[in-house]
Amino acid sequence: MTIKRPGRKPVAITEKEMVIMKILWQNGPMFVREILQHYPDPKPHFNTVSTTVRILEDKGYIAHEAIGSSYRYIAIAPEQQFRDLSFRELIANFFNNSYRSAVSALVEEEKISVDELRQIIELVESKNTDNNKSDSH
Repeated sequence: MTIKRPGRKPVAITEKEMVIMKILWQNGPMFVREILQHYPDPKPHFNTVSTTVRILEDKGYIAHEAIGSSYRYIAIAPEQQFRDLSFRELIANFFNNSYRSAVSALVEEEKISVDELRQIIELVESKNTDNNKSDSH
């Protein structure tokens, strides 16, 4: 996955880097040892997490603050940015850029119920109604 950062070229992110990003998004600022505590099993070595955190900082996705002789890291790239890009890449790579095909696949594989589909339709219709109201003002 790549993320566009203002004024910089997009930089790919690995699965291991994404694990750390999720930990930071869910828990806020953390030291490497705290990140490691939240890491799923099998846990990597401390030095591996430390190196990955520095790579993420070099890529511009996290920042640090010095506390004593240690650094506490925080995600500065918004989770929404990663989610939106991941979703667009999924649709592009597996559904030929067709959101309709993606929803159809969910229906065909019974991953989404008729009730859930109705709720989605209601959401889209209400959003369209809201947009039409704001366009007329």
